Amino acid sequence: MHRNIGTTERWLRVIIGLIILSLIYFIDSDWRWIGLVGIVPLATAVIGWCPAYALFGINTCKDKHLQDSGG
Repeated sequence: MHRNIGTTERWLRVIIGLIILSLIYFIDSDWRWIGLVGIVPLATAVIGWCPAYALFGINTCKDKHLQDSGG
């Protein structure tokens, strides 16, 4: 897998993932578990690879060295 998510976007995904994940604590209904969706942006940020981006041929990683190394 080649990295297809740039550094700035990775940080944004971490922030957004944590915000969504925090819904588990702030929503007082059965819908609070929807916050687990926040795991998806966190996981893609950690891996540096997004399967949807790969499917559509999108690449926001500008550093050629990181794309080739996969990490």
